[in-house]
Amino acid sequence: MRLRHEYTMYVLKFKTNIKCAACVNTVTPFMEKIAGLKSWSVDLQNPDRILTAEVESGEVADAIQTALRAAGYSATGLPV
Repeated sequence: MRLRHEYTMYVLKFKTNIKCAACVNTVTPFMEKIAGLKSWSVDLQNPDRILTAEVESGEVADAIQTALRAAGYSATGLPV
């Protein structure tokens, strides 16, 4: 019998002021340093520039906001 360990993933959403692909490129090195962040994307077509992140725990939310501030951007958490 073989057991498979599965991780629970959480989805976090943020309203940001990331406006273009160059902004995403600026933020990327900061986001890559976040432990527990599995994937992320920014919807540049949405007027609120929604960043969606798949994370291992909800505690990563503060790290995402801190990383964006360090990159010169802002993020406000949204209900999912």
